Amino acid sequence: MKANAMSDLAPPILAAEWLNTPEPLMLEGLRGRIVVIECFQMLCPSCVTHGLPQAQRIAQIFRPEDVVVLGLHCVFEHHAAMTPVSLRAFLHEYRIRFPVAVDMAGENGPLPQTMAAYALEGTPTLILVDREGKLRARHFGQVADLALGAEIMMLIQERNVVG
Repeated sequence: MKANAMSDLAPPILAAEWLNTPEPLMLEGLRGRIVVIECFQMLCPSCVTHGLPQAQRIAQIFRPEDVVVLGLHCVFEHHAAMTPVSLRAFLHEYRIRFPVAVDMAGENGPLPQTMAAYALEGTPTLILVDREGKLRARHFGQVADLALGAEIMMLIQERNVVG
């Protein structure tokens, strides 16, 4: 399932396992909040220097009842080096506390299943899902904090206008 239009429902996260959460999370269960998904690989320099720190700032700045931050570890290269054991150590060392899904391995090639469902070009990619579960943005590469903050606030304000 590919999200071709930004108003389509976001595809589900197909996770082999979840870290930093006592139970698996589903986008349907997060409706009513903006969902920020930081898609990363722990050996991706831009993910480590920009994407993940930005996701941590989002988790710190926005109220959890408005915005939930999730990580999606999308391993499409260096599979032997990026195991769940290595990822656990990485999350601990970088003090990443938000829930992180390990993307399900691809069925027909190196691209993991959720990464393929979202038609991601690579990492880092930041995805925004609105309160109704609709895919609203997919940013490949770096996004300026100010622009992203304004985009998130716009999604938060939609509830105040509609609801």
